[in-house]
Amino acid sequence: MTTFAEDIRAAGSAEFIALDEQWSTHNYHPLPVVIAEGEGAWVTDVDGRRYLDFLSGYSALNFGHRHPALVEAAVAQLGRATLTSRAFHHDQLGPFCRELAELTGTDVVLPMNTGAEAVESAVKLARKWAYRVKGVPANTAEIIVAGSNFHGRTTTIVSFSDDETARADFGPFTPGFVAVEYGDAAALAAAITDRTAAVLLEPVQGEAGVVVPPDGYLAEVRRLCDDAGVLMIADEIQSGLARTGTLLALDHERVRADLYTLGKALGGGIVPVSAVVGTREVLGLLKPGEHGSTFGGNPLACAVGRAVVRLLATGEFQQRSAALGAHLHDRLAGLVGDGVSAVRGRGLWAGVDIAPGGPTGKQASLALAERGVLCKETHGTTLRIAPPLVITQEELDRGIDAIAEVLAH
Repeated sequence: MTTFAEDIRAAGSAEFIALDEQWSTHNYHPLPVVIAEGEGAWVTDVDGRRYLDFLSGYSALNFGHRHPALVEAAVAQLGRATLTSRAFHHDQLGPFCRELAELTGTDVVLPMNTGAEAVESAVKLARKWAYRVKGVPANTAEIIVAGSNFHGRTTTIVSFSDDETARADFGPFTPGFVAVEYGDAAALAAAITDRTAAVLLEPVQGEAGVVVPPDGYLAEVRRLCDDAGVLMIADEIQSGLARTGTLLALDHERVRADLYTLGKALGGGIVPVSAVVGTREVLGLLKPGEHGSTFGGNPLACAVGRAVVRLLATGEFQQRSAALGAHLHDRLAGLVGDGVSAVRGRGLWAGVDIAPGGPTGKQASLALAERGVLCKETHGTTLRIAPPLVITQEELDRGIDAIAEVLAH
């Protein structure tokens, strides 16, 4: 009698890809790699080939695949209770909210499931605050966002995206958003009016190609918000929880937001967990029945989230990201002029622009997969590099060597 793993491998990659093509909706265009197992910074496909993961589920796998402490927390909770709904209290919710608030230095936590849900929640909170506290006339509040943003794919969120692939055929769009160029404080200042409820920004724009704003920009955003009586909302779903070398990317400029949206790594790569964290003045405006989620704050999610908070509370992963990130950026900088036109990023996170005349981003991703390294392109000519924070320097160098080989002219 064969084992489950043997049955999987007997099928082979081609059969699984064919099943995906026939039965799943084609809203993604994945590389032809069928992953069956993962551990640490490595994954293994159904044919038994190992790959170094240089993408980390867009930061959802900051702690690598199947981190022992996170698996242990999940398994323990699976044997107790997984879902109650918020119709009742349970013994993981209060501790999770307290521990996450203490870690982030905030007052209160609104647990949700996905990053997009967290952003939608923050939008609702900002509007409610504008009407109840700031005194903006009903149904006229505006939220200022940045060009080239990525906050999710719900109808409201794509309403303020300038990515036509994300928008085409999905209108009519939700009003109430004003876009300005990312990194341009003067444009932001000019856009603020008496109707402005909030400024919503990514401290580092991930989907745009790991774009870091000019020095001092985020501090200036904070000052402008304070002067105008406007909320600052930081989308730290990709940039937060140690990815950039600090707990939150805003920490690089010692800036505090009124609200933060968190997700991805908060679920440890095991379950979807997201949250809005921030001031009681804003989050305390929600009353029973005004917002909720069947699975938001469920016992399993909270148990895993608490284990994630414990890992981050040690500071180990922030330190690893800062130290290995410095090595990553030093080595990638050495590739500029040899197949690479520019490198951006912070910590263990980089956007690598492929020089004109080189392969497309898709071609480079395929060539890297052939060499046992998995990453993905964005906007056609940029590779996003985001290895798990558990990666070793030797493993990191192995991935960088592969990138150098693929992109070198």
